[in-house]
Order: sequence, then structure tokens, then C-alpha cells
Amino acid sequence: GFIYDEAEGLPEEGIAPGTRWDDIPLSWHCPDCGAGKEDFDMVEI
Repeated sequence: GFIYDEAEGLPEEGIAPGTRWDDIPLSWHCPDCGAGKEDFDMVEI
């Protein structure tokens, strides 16, 4: 499954390293499966 790492961001999606998950817009969709942000749960590792 997809894991978003705040330290790495998603530069290829225009999301800079250091961007908090809360700051990613609701319009964002997973680059792997197309699921919307609302379909994800925050899990701290």
C-alpha cells in the first residue's frame, strides 16, 4: 500500500518535502491507486 512520508513529500506530485499530511489538499489522489485523501488513515510510524 501507499505510505506518505512527510519528510520526503511527493515532489513528482508537486508536494514539497516537509509537507504535513494535514496540509495536502483534499483534491489529492493516491498516485498508486487513485483513492482520494479521505480514504486514507493517518498511522504514525
